[in-house]
Amino acid sequence: MALDMDWVRAAQANTSAIERRAGTIAARRSVKKDHQAAWLLKAITMIDLTTLAGDDTEERVRRLCAKAAHPVRADLLDALGMPGITTGAVCVYHDMVPAAVRYLEGTNIPVAAVSTGFPAGLSPFHLRVAEIGESVRAGAREIDIVISRRHVLTGNWQALYDEMKAFREACGEAHVKAILATGELGTLRNVARASLVCMMAGADFIKTSTGKESVNATLPVSLVMMRAIRDYHDRTGIKVGYKPAGGISKAKDSLTYLSLVKEELGNDWLDNHLFRFGASSLLGDIERQLEHHVTGHYSAGYRHAMS
Repeated sequence: MALDMDWVRAAQANTSAIERRAGTIAARRSVKKDHQAAWLLKAITMIDLTTLAGDDTEERVRRLCAKAAHPVRADLLDALGMPGITTGAVCVYHDMVPAAVRYLEGTNIPVAAVSTGFPAGLSPFHLRVAEIGESVRAGAREIDIVISRRHVLTGNWQALYDEMKAFREACGEAHVKAILATGELGTLRNVARASLVCMMAGADFIKTSTGKESVNATLPVSLVMMRAIRDYHDRTGIKVGYKPAGGISKAKDSLTYLSLVKEELGNDWLDNHLFRFGASSLLGDIERQLEHHVTGHYSAGYRHAMS
């Protein structure tokens, strides 16, 4: 849709109220026993299993893809009556996209590629656009782009809109997730406005962080972004997805985020078409909790390695 500056300027954020609301979620919402196991299984299907390290190799990606296709030991899934679940996607750098596509063949698990000069987003604009095209041609079905933070910090909303629109067009049929890098945007009001602008320009998802910032996904930021998604849906009828990323490593954290999603956005967003976790170590802790649910005993963390 066209950039609506009246709507963008009207977006505000009451920081104290947001922090108070976010602080009540974990305290008020707790699921136990079979209900907890069900929510944790749901969380697995929403994970973008990620490796974004400078020492990534095809062998590491192969192991990660195998884990994505078989995220929990078969005996545990059989005991829970949930055989065959997989993670939502595998997320890698562009250079690893062909390998990930090859190793995920026949699984229907999409490959997501980080793009546009990830994580800083400061490479020349034409190269950032070209990078998207290269990843799509290599087989990536989802593209995680990073916005130029300076456009937000200087209030240049038209420039952010034009940039996001160009990225959306370059993605073609691939889904595009707009990474806001919220830890570098200064204020929650900037987070709200950047969220709206990216959705207006065609983002399929808005995502908190690259995972490389000093502050990544938080509940206050998530609340602001979910409220922006809800507002956008109320006005346009379009459902935009949400992806918190960075710092979510414990099973109990995933339950808190899912509770917030259910309360703020509703059951339609409790699906991997509209909600994802960007995580690398979360799956291991979830598998450990599921083993405890089935056997009554906690195992060592190394028994549930990522690959």
